[in-house]
Amino acid sequence: MPDRLDPMKKSEVLAYLKREKDPRGMAHWKAHAEASGGLTSYGIGLTRLRKYAKGIGPDAKLAKALWNSKVYEMRVLSLLVDDPKSMTMEQAERQVEELHGGYLSHVFSSCDATLAKTPFVVELLQTWTKSKDPVRRGCGYALLYEVSKWKKKAVPDEAAFLAHIAKIEKSQAKEPVSVRMAMGAALMGMGKRSKTLNAAAIKVCKKMGPIEFDPTGKCEPFDVLKHLMGPQLKKRLGT
Repeated sequence: MPDRLDPMKKSEVLAYLKREKDPRGMAHWKAHAEASGGLTSYGIGLTRLRKYAKGIGPDAKLAKALWNSKVYEMRVLSLLVDDPKSMTMEQAERQVEELHGGYLSHVFSSCDATLAKTPFVVELLQTWTKSKDPVRRGCGYALLYEVSKWKKKAVPDEAAFLAHIAKIEKSQAKEPVSVRMAMGAALMGMGKRSKTLNAAAIKVCKKMGPIEFDPTGKCEPFDVLKHLMGPQLKKRLGT
């Protein structure tokens, strides 16, 4: 997509979605309507949406317009094109209440989420991982995973990460699958940072075991331990 001087409009985004709709994806969406949160879909995959969003660039005004839609892809694009510099804690708290099912949570809080690039993300994840709301807890741990990947930004110190690992160890067995999956991702991210964090994360992962998340059995369980004990990582950390 060529660079544009004029802002993208919601109507243009809708025209794109209609033009690029995927019948197979739409059929899959309809087959899992119970998890859709009442949203409709054009069946377009996240990879294609990310590429399209990259061509749009940060646009807080468009993001707000797209969020006010019952179309799944519009909401995804809203999360992808929002401007982290203009996002607020109040906006995050409002949007987490409007995720309409689990599909949007992943884009909202993980997968290189825009929310993870805001200046208040560390404060937000600290609050959400302690929340009584499982959706917030899942998003909080997903944000923790994103923060754990930082290399150049000011990250929490090792003690802070160890505290999160200890909290996961204490509470993971009682959590729903969605939160355990986010916890697993956070353990994977933190456990790749240092020798000390790796040892602490491995200890917890041995207790958790592989996380079963697909009731149909078609997908392999999420085995975090395998990621933390790979030969290349062990060599890098000197373990």
